[in-house]
Amino acid sequence: MNFSSYMNEWLYGNDGYYAKYREIGKEGDFYTAVSSSQFFGGSIAKEIINLIEKGKFSEHVTICEIGAHKGYLISDVIQFIYTLKPELLETLSFVVIERFERLQEEQKNYFKTAFGDTIQIGILSSLSQFQSEETIFIANELFDAFPCELYYKGKIAVVSNHNIEFVKRDSYIDEVAKRYGKERGEIATGYYQFAKEMAESSKKFQFITFDYGDKEPRLDFSIRIYYKHKVYPLFEEGLDIASLFKKSDITYDVDFQFLEDEFRRAGIEMVEYKTQMRALVDFGLVELLELLHSKVSEKVYLSELNRVKILIDPAFMGERFKMVRFEKQ
Repeated sequence: MNFSSYMNEWLYGNDGYYAKYREIGKEGDFYTAVSSSQFFGGSIAKEIINLIEKGKFSEHVTICEIGAHKGYLISDVIQFIYTLKPELLETLSFVVIERFERLQEEQKNYFKTAFGDTIQIGILSSLSQFQSEETIFIANELFDAFPCELYYKGKIAVVSNHNIEFVKRDSYIDEVAKRYGKERGEIATGYYQFAKEMAESSKKFQFITFDYGDKEPRLDFSIRIYYKHKVYPLFEEGLDIASLFKKSDITYDVDFQFLEDEFRRAGIEMVEYKTQMRALVDFGLVELLELLHSKVSEKVYLSELNRVKILIDPAFMGERFKMVRFEKQ
């Protein structure tokens, strides 16, 4: 099979890595911005409020998270909206997109525990089921988990018994590789179809998403496996891929230029691209920390500040992760 099918089976197949709830953070295989600090979602909440106050969206806009895992991010967003502008909770709508029934149940249970019957959060299996007049979509580390083809000197990888060989030609992948000057590396599949579904789901929207990668495509392979906070390059000599299949996360750097081009092809424009550090500061992270400082003890404040540093420190997530904002008017 092509590598994209193999990766899809690894992550999303029966008993695939993302098909059931996985711990994220210290007890899991990796950290995310969401698991590092609630102020990640808090900063997004502040930006959502800002968009409404500036008249970009009405107070009836739907907030939709895609790839919500257990639902922590949208829950943090809701909690901070309650703190900063609680009256919006009377008019906003909230939805998550989650393909797996087992994770939908985890989300329902978590939302029930977090909000009881006060906040209603819809759960849908796909974007194709979602329809809205106006939407603010949010996501974190979504595109690094899109299946990809592995390309090397005019050939793509196929997998047999967990062995990877470059033996097959594909005219479309070859054309994309040449367009972006790649002799080797990952080429994501599914961006255009995803963007098309998003464009058809809402008449007007912004999509704010965070991921790691660059606009200048890597000219080598970045694909790697995360297992219990250890990183294994896919082509590491002696790596037992079979033993890690479906038991670990497999990911690669996002080529944001290719992502932008595929969204534009679907009629959606990228209107902002910046580092996670810059984006969170622009969203109002510093003001949120000042608010926290005024209400809690110094010990509690410093503890949260240390977690926030992971989000914005260039040595951690601050520079490597990017925020991109897409828009359809």
